Amino acid sequence: MNKNIYKINRDNLLEKIKDNSIVILFAGKSIQKTGDQTYPFTPNRNFYYLTGLKEEEHILVMSKIDGVKASKLYIKDIDLELEKWIGRSIRKEEAIELTGVDEVKFKSQFEGDIHGMITMKEEINIYLDLERMSVNREGTISHRFAKEIMNKYPQVRVNNVYSKIGELRLRKSEEEVNKIKEAIEITKSGIELLMKEARVGMKEYELEAYFDFNCKTKGATGLAFTTIAAAGKNATTLHYVDNNSELKDGDLILFDLGAEYNCYNADITRVFPVNGKFTERQKEVYNSVLKVNEEIIDLIKPGMKYKEVNEKATDLIAEECIKLGLIKDKKDVRKYYYHSIGHSLGMDTHDIETPHRDITFEPGVIFTVEPGIYIEEEEIGIRIEDDILVTEEGAINLSKDIIKSVDDIEEFMNKYSKK
Repeated sequence: MNKNIYKINRDNLLEKIKDNSIVILFAGKSIQKTGDQTYPFTPNRNFYYLTGLKEEEHILVMSKIDGVKASKLYIKDIDLELEKWIGRSIRKEEAIELTGVDEVKFKSQFEGDIHGMITMKEEINIYLDLERMSVNREGTISHRFAKEIMNKYPQVRVNNVYSKIGELRLRKSEEEVNKIKEAIEITKSGIELLMKEARVGMKEYELEAYFDFNCKTKGATGLAFTTIAAAGKNATTLHYVDNNSELKDGDLILFDLGAEYNCYNADITRVFPVNGKFTERQKEVYNSVLKVNEEIIDLIKPGMKYKEVNEKATDLIAEECIKLGLIKDKKDVRKYYYHSIGHSLGMDTHDIETPHRDITFEPGVIFTVEPGIYIEEEEIGIRIEDDILVTEEGAINLSKDIIKSVDDIEEFMNKYSKK
């Protein structure tokens, strides 16, 4: 994205903090896996939101002192010998060009500069990304740094900037929406490949591998989360990730998955019959879930609160469960539906949701709609999930082109049947 986007994000955040404050955000560092291997690095999403940088170890410092705003990036010190092994790191001129910060310095200067900034004022506020955890908990680089600051500078007030950035991230810019659309398009082609390749006797992970292949060949930068590939009874477990059961004739398989594109995610759930044909009971349950999915999407508009949408979804699912002969009283719906209707979506699959339960839908919000009915005794688990953009006029289903009606699924699978 254009560097001006990151500058706007930083300016918007500085408007939300008190005067005489310093905001410090760490890109993070890859975690040791074993021996000389590390897990793949992914940047702290709030750091990325304010800089656009994906490299590890960099530090962003923003300040508002006596009303004057400034931004400074501390990059890794250059180690030419190490670069022969792991590759070239970013240079000062490149960092300014990519991020639009006021100044770029090296990490070796960070501690001295922070000391100078803190001691220039009798009282100073430090804002760190402490996520949902309290300041005193062990955890990220930010938590360890918070403890150091409080021990060295008792006069400093340490604040959590997590929710303030969350309020900004809730509303997506046009550029962010376009990245999510790209992630959804890659996910769409992956789901179609899964439906083409599904056959009785495969393992869940064998079929799942086609989605991984699709993501890598279509330009995804990763997976949004660990794919759920749940056949038969496995689909009644919400976060089933073993993905090692055999696909049997007559099974439905639930895929909850998504591609990541340049740090932005899709989150889609689709269910289809392994053999390409729904049974009458499967069709009945599926259409009940689809009905709720479509009604809730039509319901969402600016000004509506998350709470009322969630309550309406639960009521609709309860009605469907009664029609399906699963319950007699709506209060028993939680036996077959045990999650909420959706969540915010963006750079995190479950994007910053502060204040999740108090969200009022407004233009720019992207939210998932994912009703489900899970009947363990019948080995049927169905969830249908779409990604919805709230606009001035109402809601746009960004994933509307991903196949989901019974007739369309059966027609598509019959066309590509491998029998």
